[in-house]
Amino acid sequence: MPEGTGGTPPRTLAEALRTQGDDSLAALLRARPDLLNPVPGDLSQLATRAGTRASVVRALERLDRFTLQTAEALAVAPEPAPYDTLRALLTGDEGDERIEAALPTAVATLRDQALIWGADDRLRLVRTARELLAPSATHPSPTGLGPTVAEATAGMSPGRLQEILTATALPSTHDPVSAVASLTALFIDRTRMAALLDTAPMEALSVLDRLVWGPPYGEVTSSPTPPVRWLRDRGLLLPATTRTVVLPREAALHLRAGRAHRKPEPAAPAVAPRTEGAASGSAAARAQAGRFLPPAARAEAARPETARPQVVDSTAAGQAFTALATVEELAKDWNEGGPNVLRAGGLSVRDLKRTATALDVTEPVAAFWVELAYAAGLLASDGETDERYAPTPAYDDWQERPAPERWAHLAGAWLTATRTAGLVGSQDSKGRTLAALGTDLDRGPAPEVRRRILELLATLPAGTAPDPESLLARLRWERPLRGASAAGRSDDLRGRLAAWTLNEAEMLGITGRGALSSHARALLDGDGPDTGTGTDRSPAHQSAHQATRLSPAGLRAAHALAPLLPEALDHVLLQADLTAVAPGPLLRPLAELLSVAAEVESKGGATVYRFTPGSVRRALDAGQSASDLHEFLKNHSRTPVPQPLAYLIDDVARKHGHLRVGVASAYVRCDDEAVLDEILADKRSQGLRLRRLAPTVLAAHADAGALLEGLRTMGFAPAAESADGDVMITRAHAHRTPPRAAPVPVPDGPPTPDRTLLSAAVRAIRAGDMAATVVRRPVPEPTVSGSATLSAAAAMSAGLSLADVNGALPRTTSAETLATVQAAAMTGSAVWIGYVSADGAASQRVIAPVRVEGGYVTAYDHTADEVRTYPLHRITGVAELADDPA
Repeated sequence: MPEGTGGTPPRTLAEALRTQGDDSLAALLRARPDLLNPVPGDLSQLATRAGTRASVVRALERLDRFTLQTAEALAVAPEPAPYDTLRALLTGDEGDERIEAALPTAVATLRDQALIWGADDRLRLVRTARELLAPSATHPSPTGLGPTVAEATAGMSPGRLQEILTATALPSTHDPVSAVASLTALFIDRTRMAALLDTAPMEALSVLDRLVWGPPYGEVTSSPTPPVRWLRDRGLLLPATTRTVVLPREAALHLRAGRAHRKPEPAAPAVAPRTEGAASGSAAARAQAGRFLPPAARAEAARPETARPQVVDSTAAGQAFTALATVEELAKDWNEGGPNVLRAGGLSVRDLKRTATALDVTEPVAAFWVELAYAAGLLASDGETDERYAPTPAYDDWQERPAPERWAHLAGAWLTATRTAGLVGSQDSKGRTLAALGTDLDRGPAPEVRRRILELLATLPAGTAPDPESLLARLRWERPLRGASAAGRSDDLRGRLAAWTLNEAEMLGITGRGALSSHARALLDGDGPDTGTGTDRSPAHQSAHQATRLSPAGLRAAHALAPLLPEALDHVLLQADLTAVAPGPLLRPLAELLSVAAEVESKGGATVYRFTPGSVRRALDAGQSASDLHEFLKNHSRTPVPQPLAYLIDDVARKHGHLRVGVASAYVRCDDEAVLDEILADKRSQGLRLRRLAPTVLAAHADAGALLEGLRTMGFAPAAESADGDVMITRAHAHRTPPRAAPVPVPDGPPTPDRTLLSAAVRAIRAGDMAATVVRRPVPEPTVSGSATLSAAAAMSAGLSLADVNGALPRTTSAETLATVQAAAMTGSAVWIGYVSADGAASQRVIAPVRVEGGYVTAYDHTADEVRTYPLHRITGVAELADDPA
């Protein structure tokens, strides 16, 4: 049995904490890290902080359902409650072996988190927790129980109490206290209570049946029905207000066969496998799945759903490659400067729709990819006056990494990010629509929910998908308070986070056909993945390489994924219809040139590119020559270059640069006068307002860009000309933001302290507690002129506070202080001192003096757990300890 001071049972939570070892205190601070900010000065401060409402609410929110039910049962039990009483409230009269087996663990959890204290024969719930969980008229108990007989009859007239005793055949008493005790004894006596209910009318028992499991309150009229009157006369219904009655707790417990809860849940519900024929994955993921799967893997994935891990890994790997392609496509779309940043932050609805069209996905899916790239540090705002979104320098470094490492970076960012793309398009508490990349999308529980769902998926056999409802039921059991919505529905935040997690994991390739992939299992091993941003996330101290650095778990995941991804190809298949077929993913140089010289016609397992006059001209504008294009296509095609394609390239190249456009506002020059005559004769040139300056030169009022576009619309192939008369090579301008760190996740409460911090905090709390509770020898009261005791006014006039006079700090003369510390240094004993620091802060400390010289005392400070030096003139006084703490 834990004992307090002097071998007696602890009377307070602080005394109970003093009986615990350092490991128990460290476990408490680890489970409730909010108690560490700031570090409590002693155990009394720790106990006080552990009993505050905010801290208790946070602790209760992190309890599983059965542990919470245990605390709720203790809240309706008499205080203090023996362990047997608590067990009876949970198991009922018939008992339950499962509950009896799980109860010790629940009690230990509550005790370790300082929500209950005391030995098993005197369990006490922390007062704040009792106030939150105990039933009241304004705050019904989760158990559905009402107030006790004593609470319900408070203020009832003695005459009315005697009438109830008479109606229940109990002997009359002389005072209300004994009357209440007699009625309570009747209700908790199973035999006598059963005999009383045997005499009740059937209609009265029906009334009790409606109230027994809660809520225990019911409305009555001024002229109640006979069944209600029968119950009121015998105290089975007691008045709560003038129009309501309540079923007393003791009577309800008898009707419930002693159980506090209708359905105790001592064991977590199992995550069940998904039944045959159930849909696998999200609609968005299924729409994108298979785009880059090899033919054999696509055929395998098309078969009926099986539990083979190979199918899951192949499906997940295909979706992982699709995820990489989608992020690259997004960055390419924003490469020259993406959408503008709204004044309030985020993307506009119009820009999100345009991005969704460019990615060929729905708007919610586009919001997910945009948020994922932002969380991974690959996209950010450029911070310019006309602020826009654009890729970051870290994106270029990310692109150079192997595909498995790029996926691991995205998966790690998703797993730890608090930004929640599923909220995009919904409204906040003020009715404002939440925008993608906005400032109000962080939800602290998101990383915990994502990781917990993946951990639960990992408990199933490889290749097995879970039943979503059983998964949600498990999450609600593990965090019932955080998963409870106001109306009792399942559309709470954690439930929505769970649904979003399942869809996002499928789109990202963490799961395949709803089952956890092998590379995702590797991602869960170890201390957990991170986004690789290191400890310093500021842009000034973070290079692009550091921003994409992987954790050990990320490297293991990348290694597991590598054999599953298709290898990048260095060739295409050119066809006579001016198309090129890429049978798989292409190496970056080939893919980049094709994206300039051809238009993407279709995507999928094989990407089809189409060459057009406009795309070939775009390649020539980017600095390629006709011979360069011929050579490149010849080297990267497994089929001969078709004659129509060669003709197309030569024809566009022959016309390219034949016309020259400069700045007059703009001008057109050409050695062939007939071409200029043709332009002037064309009605479509009227908007350009051209006029001939010379036989080979036309001037225009339009700028050079509009003139180029107008002439190309008319079917010509002009080239831009520099001020020196040279052809200008135009390339796509890659706009990049300044170095940007990935957004820092918003934690759901204080972070979990590490072992070093816990050890230091426990030592500091122990030292401070020893200084506050050590037994000291009495200190003589301060006197004036060595004789008269100081009054309050005299003490203040002497420069002492009332706390000094009352003994909070010792007060001795300088000579007495010097003599006492010198004696302690010689004997090696500890003393208690009052000390005032340079900033005027007063404190009390327990020190063991080692050396006294030059007006300073060097001592081991038990409070700070280190050797310190104190000026003697700042020591207000010193007192010897009754017992040496050493």
